[in-house]
Amino acid sequence: MAHRFHPTTLREYDVRGIIGETLTEDDARALGRGFGTRVRRNGGSRVVVGYDGRLSSPMLEAALVDGLTSAGVDVIRIGLGPTPMLYYAVHALKADGGVQVTGSHNPPNYNGFKMMLGHAPFFGPDIQDLGRMAEAGDWETDAGTSEQIDIMDQYVDRLVQNFSGGAYNIAWDAGNGAAGPVVEKLAKRLPGRHVLLHTRVDGTFPNHHPDPTVEANLADLRAAVARETLDFGLAFDGDGDRIGAIDGEGRIVWGDQLLAILAEDVLKAVPGATIIADVKASKALFDRVAELGGTPLMWKTGHSLIKAKMKEVGSPLAGEMSGHVFFAHDYYGFDDALYASVRLIQAVHHLGGSLTALKSAMPAMINTPEMRFACPEERKFAVVAEVLERLRAEGATVNETDGARVTTPDGWWLLRASNTQAVLVARAEATSPEALERLKQTITDQLAASGITPVEANH
Repeated sequence: MAHRFHPTTLREYDVRGIIGETLTEDDARALGRGFGTRVRRNGGSRVVVGYDGRLSSPMLEAALVDGLTSAGVDVIRIGLGPTPMLYYAVHALKADGGVQVTGSHNPPNYNGFKMMLGHAPFFGPDIQDLGRMAEAGDWETDAGTSEQIDIMDQYVDRLVQNFSGGAYNIAWDAGNGAAGPVVEKLAKRLPGRHVLLHTRVDGTFPNHHPDPTVEANLADLRAAVARETLDFGLAFDGDGDRIGAIDGEGRIVWGDQLLAILAEDVLKAVPGATIIADVKASKALFDRVAELGGTPLMWKTGHSLIKAKMKEVGSPLAGEMSGHVFFAHDYYGFDDALYASVRLIQAVHHLGGSLTALKSAMPAMINTPEMRFACPEERKFAVVAEVLERLRAEGATVNETDGARVTTPDGWWLLRASNTQAVLVARAEATSPEALERLKQTITDQLAASGITPVEANH
């Protein structure tokens, strides 16, 4: 009865591994039994299950459902679709939890699971608890049922509910990920002209990797916006919970810049509200939120951590540099790149009608993109702890919300451990190009002091 998960798969806010190496059908079945047991012990009985477009997802989904039903849970299967459609289904169907089979933006041979218990994210100690339960064989046993429903059209209806934007000419790049079919339906419901790229779901990702935070992955979107003389372009990650955007000139509108635009619109409706951004966001964002009369709050990176903080402080809007955008204003508080797209179109319309003009009006910050340095899984948190210890000894100005965010006369730099990969994540923002080089050198020096050669990792 008992089962042991590979130690690297049970992460901070999801379960993730390499198919056939660290993640198997047996893991999916055990996860279903454990999560189903938690749902039942929480007084629930119904769980929604969805899956992304990866080649291994149908196999994992079938084993997951087998595990859930053997724990006595009734499963509602919504099939292939983006992660936010799964979140939506849990709310709309008043289910007791949900599991999405997804490898998110990782390489094609990865896969995993994102979970919610009730309407709250299931993460941290909860995920570790699934490992403990599996090793002990501590599972409920009963016979649950399984039914298939199609919720995609209802989800698209919800995406466009109360839409008050204008007609724009937009390119949409789904990157052959799970958001593709929803993008096709959504574009038909919006005014304006829409150019669709790579909406056919293909788990081999033949055109480019579906991670809109990597500039190289936006080449097709840029080309389409230029070729068709469009107003702007939108892109999505593999499971549709992260958004990327470019303006009419092909310039990237980064995650914190998107949040600044969305915050301006939300703060008109909810004056003084708390707007949350992760530790990687620009100082310009926090300053802008304050300028607009909002309350900026810097918080830890990670979709589950942000969602929990939003509930705690009653925030209507939050976002991360990685393109996760969370709307509790007129929505459910989860990260949904499709809904963020609709709200971005609205915000652009309400704020003068041009994303290009909004981007041009932003302060020109001198910063690095997210830098990712390879670091052994078992060393990454220790390295950050060592860096923090040295910084404290130096009397540096450090925000320890999530790793080390260090403010200096040159600007600020950040070093944190990724919760999803064997990498350290760094970023820096400065007052001049020379100052930025000094900040980058400081990061290099700190890594070297902990025995890490600063070689950038692949995304």
